[in-house]
Amino acid sequence: MLNNITDCEEGEGGTNSQGDGNPKESSPFINSSSSSDVEKSQQYDGKNMALFEEEMDTSPMVSSLLSSLANYSNLPQGSKEHEEAENNEEARKKPVQAPRMGTVMGVYLPCMQNILGVILFLRMTWLVGVGGVMGTFLIVFMCCSTTMLTAISMSAIATNGVVPAGGSYYMISRSLGPEFGGAVGICFYLGTTFAGAMYILGCIEILLVYIVPQAAIFQIEGLEGPEAEAGMLNNMRVYGTIVLSLMALVVFVGVKYVNKLALVFLACVILSILAVYAGVIKSAFDPPDFPICMLGNRTLMSKGLDICAKTIERGNSTVTTKLWRFFCDSEFLNATCDEYFTNNNVTQVQGIPGVTSGILAENLFSFFMEKNEVLEKRGIPAVVDPDVPTTNANRYVLADITSFFTLLVGIYFPSVTGIMAGSNRSGDLQDAQKSIPIGTILAISTTSTIYMSCVILFGACVEGVVLRDKFGEGVNGNLVIGTLAWPSPWVIVFGSFFSTCGAGLQSLTGAPRLLQAIARDGIIPFLRVFGHGKANGEPTWALLLTASICEIGIIIASLDAVAPILSMFFLMCYMFVNLACALQTLLRTPNWRPRFKFYHWALSFLGMSLCLSLMFICSWYYAIVAMGIAGCIYKYIEFCGAEKEWGDGIRGISLSAARYALMRLEEGPPHTKNWRPQILVLVGLDGEQNVEQPRLLSLTNQLKAGKGLTIVGACVEGTYLNNHPQAQKADQSLRKLMETERVKGFSQVVISSNLRDATSHLIQAGGLGGLRHNAVLVSFPKNWKQAVDNQRLRNFIEVVRETTAAHLALIVPKNISAYPSNGERFTEGHIDVWWIVHDGGMLMLLPFLLRQHKVWRKCKMRIFTVAQMDDNSIQMKKDLLTFLYHLRLDAEVEVVEMHDSDISAYTYEKTLVMEQRSQILKEMHLTKNEREREIQSITDVSRGSIRRKNPSNLHPQKSITEEPAGGSMEEKAEEESLRLSRPRQVQLIQGKNATPTPTSPTSPASLSVGAVTPGEEVQMTWSDDIDKGKNPAVANPETVRDMFNMKPNQSNVRRMHHAQKLNEVIVKKSQEAKLVLLNMPGPPKNRTGEENYMEFLEVLTEGLNRVLLVRGGGREVITIYS
Repeated sequence: MLNNITDCEEGEGGTNSQGDGNPKESSPFINSSSSSDVEKSQQYDGKNMALFEEEMDTSPMVSSLLSSLANYSNLPQGSKEHEEAENNEEARKKPVQAPRMGTVMGVYLPCMQNILGVILFLRMTWLVGVGGVMGTFLIVFMCCSTTMLTAISMSAIATNGVVPAGGSYYMISRSLGPEFGGAVGICFYLGTTFAGAMYILGCIEILLVYIVPQAAIFQIEGLEGPEAEAGMLNNMRVYGTIVLSLMALVVFVGVKYVNKLALVFLACVILSILAVYAGVIKSAFDPPDFPICMLGNRTLMSKGLDICAKTIERGNSTVTTKLWRFFCDSEFLNATCDEYFTNNNVTQVQGIPGVTSGILAENLFSFFMEKNEVLEKRGIPAVVDPDVPTTNANRYVLADITSFFTLLVGIYFPSVTGIMAGSNRSGDLQDAQKSIPIGTILAISTTSTIYMSCVILFGACVEGVVLRDKFGEGVNGNLVIGTLAWPSPWVIVFGSFFSTCGAGLQSLTGAPRLLQAIARDGIIPFLRVFGHGKANGEPTWALLLTASICEIGIIIASLDAVAPILSMFFLMCYMFVNLACALQTLLRTPNWRPRFKFYHWALSFLGMSLCLSLMFICSWYYAIVAMGIAGCIYKYIEFCGAEKEWGDGIRGISLSAARYALMRLEEGPPHTKNWRPQILVLVGLDGEQNVEQPRLLSLTNQLKAGKGLTIVGACVEGTYLNNHPQAQKADQSLRKLMETERVKGFSQVVISSNLRDATSHLIQAGGLGGLRHNAVLVSFPKNWKQAVDNQRLRNFIEVVRETTAAHLALIVPKNISAYPSNGERFTEGHIDVWWIVHDGGMLMLLPFLLRQHKVWRKCKMRIFTVAQMDDNSIQMKKDLLTFLYHLRLDAEVEVVEMHDSDISAYTYEKTLVMEQRSQILKEMHLTKNEREREIQSITDVSRGSIRRKNPSNLHPQKSITEEPAGGSMEEKAEEESLRLSRPRQVQLIQGKNATPTPTSPTSPASLSVGAVTPGEEVQMTWSDDIDKGKNPAVANPETVRDMFNMKPNQSNVRRMHHAQKLNEVIVKKSQEAKLVLLNMPGPPKNRTGEENYMEFLEVLTEGLNRVLLVRGGGREVITIYS
């Protein structure tokens, strides 16, 4: 293909062939002059891809894409995004692939192992005894329903695309966004960590209570009540810390040992459960012999008893037993004994009557107890004196905690957690999208069946007092569930011991990796240190933190107290899984296409509601704490976390909500009560695409007490194709400045062939639907008189015209560089409002908004209004005070009277000079530089006696002279004296031999133009013999004569007079004010008076430091009504 193309090019005239001598334009497809492109064309030679060779870097061939997808391998848990890892050289090295696991080995069995655990063996019988079969069955059903609904939602999320390793955290964070993802990830991490503590405490409980009680460091023999309880807890703390350290060491040395032992631990769990079922079957025809000794209806501790009787017959004599000695002061029959012991008989009850005994009816209902209450059997009569306190309480089996329904829920729920075990192993599965739903739902179905059947079977086989005996004190210290097992209780004891050890190791293995995954995502900055680990990726620092948090659970030391804590965190995690699925389903995101079809948003919402309900049922204060932790993490990530865009559901719901709100806003304009300034800020850019007036954004921030929309717009001159990089740079510059100035809003950069059109486009097209700007903030043009071709002036006036036509409010700060930054504070001062014409209330609203900001908070508001001669100023002040009272605005009021006065000669001459300048610019065809000098000189004349210097190429006697612009303070003083002095004559002298008037100073022949100060005149001489063709800067004398004989327009004279008089009043009253707001006059209707309009604004605001010119948008923006 390459050869053919080369032949064609050479045939048509190659680079070296004869022709016009210009190098031939290179082909847009194949650039033969570049060696890299030659290689590229050779690379794709014969692949029919010549048309797309230039795009292969960004758009690969379909075959390459499919090949890379087929060879896709999941990343290790905690890695960064898959796209980032692909660029990592180390990630590209193919590791040795471990054998991929199927549904049973990869999902079903790990979930079974994590779900079936310590609660089943240590607390299930107690739950049935206290809560009753019906109550416990309800608890089990609720909890299992919650996990089943969560598993359905999780299956939908897991099958919606490839799930890299990272499991549940990855799914939640990518579905709900970084804020929710981080918060739920931390909750899931804390739940897993406290689960490790719970498993370790269960392990120690089995060890010290059932296997080797004599190993206790703090002996509890002979201790009663709180002392015995404290000794037991201290034993748990010491041994728990030791076991935790050993487990952390095992995890640190090598996770592979934990993984190898996982099947052994699982085998222990399955064998134990099978032993229980075998014992139930055996109890139907041959119940085991576990007698319980009862005194009256109270359960006695079996420890230390030789026989369950008060006395025994030995030969012909009656001998007392050990039980007698426990309740009497001596071993003789005439000893003084406990009253309850004397009045009640000792009986034996079979602890395991068997499944056919009918005991189920007795265990159906709950039997809640107070702490230290004696375990009593229903249906046995007992003689009790209610006034006599219980003595010898240490010989009875007592309740160790106060029990109630919600406590049982909190203790039981951890036994159904662990449903995420399969999704956490997604990186090791052969087909995660198939295995995770099937394996997880099967595991939950199996374990739910086991739990529900156990509730019924325990209630049908075991005596109630034995079920309520948490530590088996009435059955010789045996594990209660072990008494039912076949062939021996030790099967359950050792099986549950190894099961809890394995579960604890797995928690200490999984939790640090979960924390590492969160840390490496970078969404929580202070956790980044925990993303590091050993060379092989083992999370060393994360393991250290996990062990430290786990130690908190060990210090709590009570399994019943730790269980509700981890219930909270798991329930919150499951709640957000359901929320994620419901959101994705309801939003109908195009990317939401799960392979698992058996889900519905209603099921997800039901699961979410169940999770939230169970949280508050378990423990309302733990629920509030857990939600508070999640909320703090959410706000922290939102405030200073890394920006992530994961295409999550929260972004989707934001889009849907925004669309809905925008459609509602379209229904009509907002009511006056809801009006707030939605500001379009027009900023200028320098050559480096940086903002020229950053204080505009400071002022914008200070105006944002209205909480409205802010759009910062800028214009780039050129074409879109050529200037797109500059526009992007400008946009970044705007965003950076907005962030610095804390302006919350949007930036918009428009590219157009000229700045005038670009500004017009911004005003017309800014915003969306009902969320559009209603006010424009633009800076007063600086040095508009020196601008090239007056372009800046024209642009500004066009903005004024367009905002007026579009019924938009206009805010124009003058001297913007003098405005305060956001860090400054005014400790005193005034904001003065000059209310000349009613503009809808913008003048009232803006100072109120400014005073909400800390910069202007200490400033007081003053309102001035102007009264004419025929107005009643006293009544005006009263009405204005009433109006402000109804507006709920706090301000001082003053009515300024402006008396009619004759138009001064200064005003007349200033107007004349202004018009002459406009006429000169039209008549004189000046070069660019000369026109700038001409504008400057005539402007300076209007401000006081500036001589124009002779141009270098003209004779000094035949030139227009000017004096350098200097001594502005002197000029102002001269102008002030002129205002009070008699009017000067304007003398026009033409011809070579013109002589100065007697009033003129001793200077070369000159011409007085405009308003001159006493003792100084400007003389303009025009030479007749100047060659007009050689010097275009010199106009026709006849034209000049007509121009200087012109009379000023009476309308302009009146405007100038009003501007001057109003300026005098404003300067007198508000010169010391921190900010002056006044109505901005409307723009000229025709384009001939643009310079005159700007001159009026200059005169109006002269002598004021900070001025805010305001034009209303033609509607009321402030109201007295509620």
